[in-house]
Amino acid sequence: MAKRDYYEILGVERGASEDEVKKAYRQLAIRFHPDKNPGNKQAEENFKEATEAYEVLKDTQSRAQYDQYGHAGVSGHPGFGTGGSGAGFDINDALRAFMRDFGRGGSGFEEMFGGGQRRRGRQDLYHGEDLKIRLKLTLEEIAFGTEKSIKIRRFKRCAVCSGKGGSSLRRCPQCNGAGQVQQVSRSMFGQFVSVTPCSNCGGTGEVISSPCTTCSGSGRVEEQATISVKIPAGVSEGNYIPLRGEGNAGMRGGESGDLMVMIEEKPHERFVRHGGDIITEVPITFAMAALGGESEIETLEGHGNL
Repeated sequence: MAKRDYYEILGVERGASEDEVKKAYRQLAIRFHPDKNPGNKQAEENFKEATEAYEVLKDTQSRAQYDQYGHAGVSGHPGFGTGGSGAGFDINDALRAFMRDFGRGGSGFEEMFGGGQRRRGRQDLYHGEDLKIRLKLTLEEIAFGTEKSIKIRRFKRCAVCSGKGGSSLRRCPQCNGAGQVQQVSRSMFGQFVSVTPCSNCGGTGEVISSPCTTCSGSGRVEEQATISVKIPAGVSEGNYIPLRGEGNAGMRGGESGDLMVMIEEKPHERFVRHGGDIITEVPITFAMAALGGESEIETLEGHGNL
């Protein structure tokens, strides 16, 4: 199979700068890296292909040879092994090249594994989940607007501990207050370091010594709530009404999520809606069709004459 053009692989023009080549490769490498796509052979092939293209185009000399002679001009490029025109460039070559330019401390590595991100604050980590509920409305309710009461099950802030989850905060012994833990794996090709939020403290770096017995330290308890929602006239199926702060309460004092009310329209026995128009069928006699006449029809607001 013929090899693809290196510029096409990276999605850059032939006159692209070194920084543009590097940026394009970093985006592809992060997207197709084997650690983000375990067991995905196609992603692995894409990762190797992008790295091979990067290795040639980032170097001024090899890029000039490629521009003049194509793939034949770089068949002996370092790292391509003994497979002729790049056939020996395997996944280990690609991983070494990536780690060399984007290893720990490099933007690609940190973007992939989160090492370059600051530990998130308590409000971000413990923000409550958004909830979604579907609300079925009649055509009349949609046409004129209405107010509905809906029942939901959600988490509310624990009244016993005021949502704090307990007392006596202390440094997490598992991550030593960092909120993150590192996992190091070694192979003959070097070491890989992944950074993940600490599972013991949820990434805050703190644990509760005396958890609340009512909420078991979460700062929230389950409830069934009744909420009133105003439906404006003219909504359509697929529209939604956001109710800020009416979702799940956040853990340990975190902000509450939102409740999204998704609008659904009930089928009507006599009317069909097309956008802002209402369609109905009115039976008439042959004589009325031929000579004209007047007929009573039903509308959403009552009866009228046609």
